[in-house]
Parts: sequence; C-alpha cells; structure tokens
Amino acid sequence: MVTNLKNYHSLWLTISAVGIFSFMSTLDSSIINIALPVISKSLAIPMNQTTWAISIYLIIISGLVTFFGHLGDQIGKIKVFKVGTYIFTLGSLLAGINLGLYFLLFARLIQSLGAAMTMSNSFGIITGIAPFKFRARAMGLNIMFVSLGTIAGPGFGGLILEHLNWPYIFWVNVPVGILAIIIGQIFFPAEKHPAKDLIFDYLGIISLFLLITIFFLGINLGQEQGFLKPLPIICSLISLGLLTFFITHENKTNDPLLDLSVFKSALFSVSLIAAFLIFTCNFFINILLPFYFEDLRQVSAGSAGFYLMIWPIIMLLATPFSGYIADHFQQEIVALFGLTILAVSFFGWRIVNQNTPLLFVGLLLALGGIGMSFFQTPNNALIMSNAPKEKLGVAGALNALARNLGMISGTSLVTTILYFAMSQRIGYQITTYPHGHNQIFVYGMQIAFSSATVIICLTWLLTFYRIWMRKREFK
Repeated sequence: MVTNLKNYHSLWLTISAVGIFSFMSTLDSSIINIALPVISKSLAIPMNQTTWAISIYLIIISGLVTFFGHLGDQIGKIKVFKVGTYIFTLGSLLAGINLGLYFLLFARLIQSLGAAMTMSNSFGIITGIAPFKFRARAMGLNIMFVSLGTIAGPGFGGLILEHLNWPYIFWVNVPVGILAIIIGQIFFPAEKHPAKDLIFDYLGIISLFLLITIFFLGINLGQEQGFLKPLPIICSLISLGLLTFFITHENKTNDPLLDLSVFKSALFSVSLIAAFLIFTCNFFINILLPFYFEDLRQVSAGSAGFYLMIWPIIMLLATPFSGYIADHFQQEIVALFGLTILAVSFFGWRIVNQNTPLLFVGLLLALGGIGMSFFQTPNNALIMSNAPKEKLGVAGALNALARNLGMISGTSLVTTILYFAMSQRIGYQITTYPHGHNQIFVYGMQIAFSSATVIICLTWLLTFYRIWMRKREFK
C-alpha cells in the first residue's frame, strides 16, 4: 500500500500522529459524560436533551465508519485520514462555541464525520507501514492511544472542569490536532493508487446507517419507556428487517460496502467479537465510577478525575511491554493473560462499597489498566493480521465499528442494569442517582459489575477457543 519509510524514527512518528487522532476521537466519545450536568445548566436545558450530544457522535461514527474504510481502500487510507483530521479539528473548535444545543449538536456531527474518517483507516495505515516484526508493538501503540481515549474521558474531563469552563473539553483538541496534522504532513508516506472510477454501494451505505441509528434509538426509547412498549418493539423489528436486507444485499452485489467474505476467517471474527465485548465492559467503568466517586464518596470532580486517570496511566506504562511480549510470544496466550487480569479486576468491583479504602479502589483501576493493555494489543494485531491484505481498510473499519458499538452498547447496558436493579431494590422507578439512599446505588453498582464480570469470563472462554482453533490449524 505504502512506500517504505525512510527510517525507524519516522515510522514511530507516523504511528504517533495516527495515535494522537485515535486518542482524541475516542476521548470525545466519553469526555462529555462528566460535563453533562455543567452543559445542561449552561444551556438551560434538561439533562435528557444534553445526552444527545453523546448519542449523535457515537451513532454517526458507527453508521459511517465502514463506508470511510471502504473509501480508504479505493482512494487511499492516508488521504481519507488526513481529510478526517481537518474536519475533526474544525468540529472541535465549533463544539466549544456556546450558541445553544442545536449548534452543539451540529458541531458534534462535524466532529463525528472527521472521527469516522480517521478511526476507519488508522489500523489499515499502521498495518501497511509497520514491518511484520514490529506490527504488534505498532498496533499496541495505537491501541494505547485508543484505550487511553476511551477510559480517560471522565478523568481528563473532570480535571479540565475543575479549572476551566466546559468549552475547553473540546478546545483542548485544537492545538493537539494541529500538531498531529503537521507531523502527518511531514512523515506520512506517499500512496499510489491507480486512477479509476469510485464505486459506492448506496443501498448498503443507507441500510447500514439506518440499521445502526434505529437500533440504538430503540434501545434509548426502551430505557425511557420500557422495552416492551410499542415504539421500542417497532424499532427492534425494523432493525431486524434492515439487518436481513443488508446481509442479503451485500452478498448479492458486485461491489459491496462490506465484503462479508472477510468473516470467513474464524480467527478474525472471534477477535472482533472479543473486542466488542471488552469495549462494552469498559464503559461500565466510565458510567459507574463518576457516580461512585462524586455522589457516593463525595469526592470533587478534580479528585475523581485523578483516580480515574490511574487506569489510562497504567496502560500507558504497560503497553510497550505488552506489545514487545506479543511480538515474541503467541498473541492468543498474551490476550488470555490480559483477560485473566481484567476478570480479577472486575470481580473486585463486586465488593466495593462506600467504606472501601480508596487505595483498594486505585489498585482495581491499576489492575484493569494492565489487563486491558495485555488484551487489546495482541487482539488488535490478530484482527488485522487475519484479514486479507486487500481488505485492510474494511478490517480496520470493522475494528473501529466494533469499538464504537461496544461503547454505545456498554452505555445502554450498564444504565439499564443499574437503574433496573436500583428500581427493583427500592420499589419504584429510578433513573438517576438515589440521593439519600446510598445503599441502593451500591447494590445496583455491584449487580452491574457482576454482569460485566460474566461478559469478561465469556470473552475469556472465547479467547481460549481461539487458541484451540489456532492449534488445530497447525496440525
């Protein structure tokens, strides 16, 4: 795909430029969570309207990431990535301008377009430029940025809000984005693509976008109204119909948006499912811990941010080691080791309450960071290494899609479990923190973390099955 880089240093500078945008685009998926109350008061709107600033970002990315991955395969992954960096940086600038809710949603839409373009092509770029012997470490560095962005949102946002107004949670992206753009202009290698007409699968693009949008709209409506109410059921049925149409259409068309043949590799499919499940569990941390620190333990936003930064800081330190180990040992074994540590960490959250020493809480966050590092680095290398070379753009887009669907699913699942458990315990419907009933929140939190632990254990079994599949291939 790409000509050889001049030297080792330019390789890592290029990967760092990709990683910076991976960090910012995933950071903006979660950083706004902790700022929602502040934005709600600043714009004088209800909290449920403010949450659309989160939903529109994640839904647009999920709906378009596959399209931009396909576009990158046709015109060049670096070209699409570069345009995405400009759009995302512009969207970040606009998002911090306080002109009301609708302008904020418009700016978030611009951000999401840029984020979809960068997310969908980052893994393909790295796979194309990194020599095989460095691939796991290269993937590890990018995954470090991705995971840091996913986990660091509430912590980083809390630290910003402690000293600055809410627009700065978006404006902080602008100078960093400009720096990444400059690095990319200097070090990104040239791409060569034959001149040919662009081919777009319009029915595939529209049906996939509607599928994702209507499915998650149904989940949001189900949380508000009840999942057995008419509207959520109708959304589910429409989503099922769109899924059936999409799969049928993609298998029949000559130039599909998503070449489903990429799923013929069982190792690719299993690794992708594992990524989705683990990112789903990650958002249990993002949603529950701000409540735990600020409402249950009465810790300030800045102090809560400090604790929440433990996970990403540990990942930052552990990822170089996990990448090196994944390059020298069987990657499935390294991923299984990471999942084991992650399972221990989430099992520990099941016993946390308002009297738990904060030192123990910090230890659980550190264990989680280590586990995520040793799982994500080899798992993403496995996803990209088991995809056909001519489908790297699609594979990278699917990887990003799995991550974003995991974020949306995790947010929906944890809030559904938390509010359902608290409502069952207290005897009436609860859709917010039960002030004056701390034990009710502790009960709901422990039920939610128990559910996440079960998901991680299932992912552990899936990864163990992946090891068995690999051994069978070499017999």
